[in-house]
Amino acid sequence: MSDEKAKLERHLTLLREEYVKLQARLAESEKKYSIAAAQIGNVSGDSFIVRLLKTVADLFDKELYSDLRVELNGRTIRAHKFVLSARSSNWGVPDLACVDHLDLTDIPQNIGLTLLKWVYTDELELNKPDNFFLDLMRVAKRFELKSLVDRCENALLSSVNVHNCVKFYQAADEIDAKTLKSHCSQLISNHWHDFTSDDFAHMSDSLLYKMFKAKTDFILHTAIKIQREDVVFLFLLEHDSQLTVKVNELDDQGDIPLDLALSTGQESIAKTLVNHKANVNQTDNRGWALIHKAINREDEFSALFLIENKAAVNVTIPSEKATPLHLVASFSPKNSSSNVAAGMARVAAKLLEYGADPNLQDINGNTCLHRTILAQNAPIFELLLRHEHIDLEIKNADGQTVLWFSLDAGIGGYDDNSFAAKLVKRGCCLDAVCPLNGDTLLHLACRAGNEEAGIFLAVHGAKPNLTNNKGEAPLHISCSKGLSAFTTVLLQKGANPNLQTTSLNTTMDVNAEEDVVYQQTPLHLAILGQHENAIQAIIDHKSFSQVSSETGIVVPNFNIKNSKGQTPLSLALEMGLFKVAPKLIAGGANIDVTNDEGLTLLHQAIMNQNKEAALFLLENGADFAAKTKENESPLQLAVKRHLPSVVDALCRAGADVNAKDENGNCSLWLALESGQEDIASILVKHGCDTNCWGEGPGGCYQTLLHHALDENNESVACFLIRSGCDMDSPRRPSPEGRGEEEAFDGQSALHLAAAWGLEQVVQTLIEHGADVNLQDSEMKTPLHTAIANQNSVIISLLLSCPTLDLTLRDRQGYTPFAAAMIFRNNKAAESILSREPRAAEQFDNKGRNFLHLAIQKKDIESILFLLSIHVNIHSRVQDSSQATPLHLAVETGSEIIVRNLLLAGAQVNDLTPQKQSALHIAAVHDHSTLCKVLIENGVDYDAVDNNRNNALHLACHKGNLATCRVLLTESHINAEAVNLR
Repeated sequence: MSDEKAKLERHLTLLREEYVKLQARLAESEKKYSIAAAQIGNVSGDSFIVRLLKTVADLFDKELYSDLRVELNGRTIRAHKFVLSARSSNWGVPDLACVDHLDLTDIPQNIGLTLLKWVYTDELELNKPDNFFLDLMRVAKRFELKSLVDRCENALLSSVNVHNCVKFYQAADEIDAKTLKSHCSQLISNHWHDFTSDDFAHMSDSLLYKMFKAKTDFILHTAIKIQREDVVFLFLLEHDSQLTVKVNELDDQGDIPLDLALSTGQESIAKTLVNHKANVNQTDNRGWALIHKAINREDEFSALFLIENKAAVNVTIPSEKATPLHLVASFSPKNSSSNVAAGMARVAAKLLEYGADPNLQDINGNTCLHRTILAQNAPIFELLLRHEHIDLEIKNADGQTVLWFSLDAGIGGYDDNSFAAKLVKRGCCLDAVCPLNGDTLLHLACRAGNEEAGIFLAVHGAKPNLTNNKGEAPLHISCSKGLSAFTTVLLQKGANPNLQTTSLNTTMDVNAEEDVVYQQTPLHLAILGQHENAIQAIIDHKSFSQVSSETGIVVPNFNIKNSKGQTPLSLALEMGLFKVAPKLIAGGANIDVTNDEGLTLLHQAIMNQNKEAALFLLENGADFAAKTKENESPLQLAVKRHLPSVVDALCRAGADVNAKDENGNCSLWLALESGQEDIASILVKHGCDTNCWGEGPGGCYQTLLHHALDENNESVACFLIRSGCDMDSPRRPSPEGRGEEEAFDGQSALHLAAAWGLEQVVQTLIEHGADVNLQDSEMKTPLHTAIANQNSVIISLLLSCPTLDLTLRDRQGYTPFAAAMIFRNNKAAESILSREPRAAEQFDNKGRNFLHLAIQKKDIESILFLLSIHVNIHSRVQDSSQATPLHLAVETGSEIIVRNLLLAGAQVNDLTPQKQSALHIAAVHDHSTLCKVLIENGVDYDAVDNNRNNALHLACHKGNLATCRVLLTESHINAEAVNLR
């Protein structure tokens, strides 16, 4: 028990010790908590520290325990030395314990109150302006109140922006508020290029210089930009040994310090820079000198400053070779105010005063005078014009003088006050020639379509007949552009209307030259351009010149040809100027003029298929009978070029419609051969010969119809037939007697059409009454020919003709039916029989009909055909034999023919005049098989002939053993019969 008790006591002792330790730790934690709570302003609770802080806060401006007065600006505050001493040891007095008042009247009242209140309560109102906190921070720095400085610094950090960061930076530097200073510095770096000179106006030069050194590599440029001459001076002092480099250095934007000073009007800084070795001719990255840049921005002050400080006045821009005077001359007064324009004029005058050369040329060869005209800068133009060394004849790269520029621009018109008039008065040449192409100013005016400029030059004495490298006079170009008023003036001033352009240079490609037309007169070019007013001006001038007594006026010639042999009239017709053409003719243009190839205008119009021109020429009396070198008439050309209206006009005018070309073809054939039935109809209407006998194959004579049939040209043949040509005449020998077989074959058009299978032609011939019974030299009719060529359609067409004679025989004696049988044309034969049933019974000169002949030829096909049309199988040969078809078949020995005849009803016992039956004939010829067939079909085997011979007699007589055997075995023939012998 005692041991247990001892253990429990020891255990309770340990618990008491642990409890005491926890109580100590709790007290320590409560103390730390109170301190921490007090620091963050949490004054709730009842700890010593909390009570102490509350007591101090309640003592602010209280009489209790007060032992010090603080004099503010307009107010006295009761204070306590122990509280102020706890905050700081520096209150502006040697020893706070020895004084009873503090004089803080130099501090604004609101700042002092806020400061003292913070000393007692540690509270700070954050809704104050930024300047309030800056002032408070300065006062806190003065009294070494670091905590208050930090509180103000933190309050300002949230308010820093681009607009106030420079001011805060300066204040932070004064107070040594590093956090605020660092923050403002970072913001300034981020927005460095957004600041202006106003942002740094109140910053000290040393601080600003220090900032620039930290923020930029181009301190001098930055100092000039913000217009701080004091900072510029500090920079120059620091870099005295490097001035030549530093004051002429380009920044990352390519800016030059002196240019920055001048462009912002900082003359003092500019002079300082010049005095410290700044180069007045310094160039930027593009090669532009300072004076170029000044003039380019229309900066009179800068330009004059540089000129007066000995800047080079003839220095050029590398890219365009332009001098300062070029730039000033290019200035356009219209785009700026009058003050700027006057300023640039003063710069130009100053440049000339300091030796600028007005005759220098830029990269395009333009002088300053060229540029003033292009820019229409009248003040500088007149300034340059007064210069004693100005050269008015300098040409630019395009070969153009200043006079042309003034004329082309037309500044102020073309009166006596115009640029052009002033240049002419100053002695400018009116006939300046461009070296590139030989154009004079008159040429240029024409090319630009500037009639006023051209008239100005002509009136002031420019020479009108000078030509360029192509041989073109100003009048050529004036006419080609349609400048009628200018054309009239040029003609009045003596321009030659008959001048012709020249050919290309001989060194050029010959093929290229072939495509270029030259030797053109102004009238040619006016017509090419279809400028009727210019054409009329030349026509009127011709009328005027023919009656005028003035000297130097040239009469236009309307028959001059260009390199293609074209006159103005031919060109006008080609261009369709039919209102102009009559005037040209009236003025003397030759309507029948020929070109180098001997072609008249009518020939050319037709060959070019220009029907309007051709009709015009015919209406105006052109020669319609003229032949080309190939001996072709206009009519033949019109036919070949498919011009029906022209053909009709030529026919009405009296052209020979039957004339033949070098190949012997008449116009009608040319039209038909090329499928021009419309033209052919016109020719027929005007009475052309539709036969037109001419040379054919082998030298024979033939008509157009024969020719068409020979070429299987049905459409042509039908046209001729419909047009009334000779349909029946065959080809014949020529008048000289020449001709091969075609001249003597006697074949009519119907024969030829049937031979070539031209069904449409056959039908047309029949419809127009062609003779279907004509026979050729072989006595063949067209039907014979059609049957020989197996053309069923043509056969049908001929058979349908009511006048057809089917009994006509050819030289071999064949009728059409016989021909059909010979050529095995069963269909034709059947058609003939349907029209003439007796055609199959016709006999030849040996008394045989078609069945007889077919049997003798063993033509089973023909036999079957004849049997199918039910010919007479009993008809006998019309000679002494009087043989029937069966007799003939037995004689030939054809079993199949015999059997077919028997099947068709042939009489097996028909006898010959000698009383012989078919069996007799079979026995004589030893046709044992046929004997058997005849016996099977009931032949009278005991029949005897005139000599009392039966079939067995004849077989034995001939020694035909096989036939004897058949007769004896297959029949009951009387073997004992006795003949007459």
